[in-house]
Amino acid sequence: MKNLTNLVIQLLMIGGLTITISCNPNQKNKTAETMKTYEKGTYGYDLQFLQKHKKPIELKNGNARVLISPEYQGRVMTSSASGEAGKSYGWINHDLIASGEIKTHINPVGGEERFWLGPEGGQFSIYFKSGSSFDFADWQTPASIDTETYELLASSETEAEFSKTIQLENYSNFVFNFEVNRKITLLGNENIKSSLGIVFQRGLKSVGYETVNQIKNTGSAEWKRETGLLSIWLLGMFNPSDEVTIIIPYKTDAVSDYIVKDDYFGKIPTDRLVVKEGIIFFKGDGKQRGKLGIPPQRALPVLGSYDAANQILTVVKCEIPEGITDYVNSAWELQEFPYKGDAINSYNDGPVEDGSQMGPFYELETSSPALALKPGETAVYKQSTIHFEGTEEELNAICQQVFGVSIEEVKAVF
Repeated sequence: MKNLTNLVIQLLMIGGLTITISCNPNQKNKTAETMKTYEKGTYGYDLQFLQKHKKPIELKNGNARVLISPEYQGRVMTSSASGEAGKSYGWINHDLIASGEIKTHINPVGGEERFWLGPEGGQFSIYFKSGSSFDFADWQTPASIDTETYELLASSETEAEFSKTIQLENYSNFVFNFEVNRKITLLGNENIKSSLGIVFQRGLKSVGYETVNQIKNTGSAEWKRETGLLSIWLLGMFNPSDEVTIIIPYKTDAVSDYIVKDDYFGKIPTDRLVVKEGIIFFKGDGKQRGKLGIPPQRALPVLGSYDAANQILTVVKCEIPEGITDYVNSAWELQEFPYKGDAINSYNDGPVEDGSQMGPFYELETSSPALALKPGETAVYKQSTIHFEGTEEELNAICQQVFGVSIEEVKAVF
């Protein structure tokens, strides 16, 4: 029998076939885990999907997972507090990615934190060519923040760092030469607590990450207000539900032209936007298009959302430098005040006039101040995104510490 087995193996090797026989039960388990299928909406589904179409990088610590795409500018595509079987928090445009199509104006592939640059509109826009009209037909997202891959400099279980050399020309024909460096770090529970200045119970599910975003002026010209400045603009796309409420606290004792700008895509109706003393509530159901903005004089360094249907509390912590009010203006027009822009924005997706829809999703957005950099100078902008998942009692404690309101108050708004 032994001779017969040797003969069969020799014949297989002659025929160019190789068979690996393993009696290791752990190998069987790994294979079964690899072949496991996950439902859409889970982190495991998005992980397998992106592994099929791209080469994502995964940060992990226990069940805390963060999925990043170098092909999409070091973009955080999604995350989970409960491993592969847990909910996937970032909105991903599966159909567009699977199609391989490159669209004309923008490629909305999704992701819960993408690196962008402002201003979008105005005489210093980097999305409109000189002399073009401020209409959608002429609007073009620069390839360096839309379709181009960022170089992976280093990665570990809990960190990934990317870079990109970029040249852009604005509407006023000023040319920016700069280098982007973007580092993403998975946060442990103690980091989350210290970052937000909170305490929470040990059993609460959480995942958080910090991104450190740097821009270095590598050109020979100084960036001046008269010829246009850039800003770092971070946008997060999240999965909506009928019970998502966006939460944005603001300063009540500040002086500004407005508390909230609510007419970017037509005025947001009062049954979808409620402004109370010190806090703004905005519906994030992905069913009606609307965008709002908060000026830097009013902005506080936290915003977030609560999904009552799935019991997920999301917190975004950003940087609002005290006393700095120059923020780029992204309005699609030649502007009287090009540095009276927003520090914080939020967008709820919905159908456009022809009935089509990009999402559905909702967005939480933050921006750095306008960046006036001399040659060789570097600007840094940091942001953290943290998701908590648990019982309403557990999440209520977090909500009160971060936003100063209870979960019941949030749920009662709409």
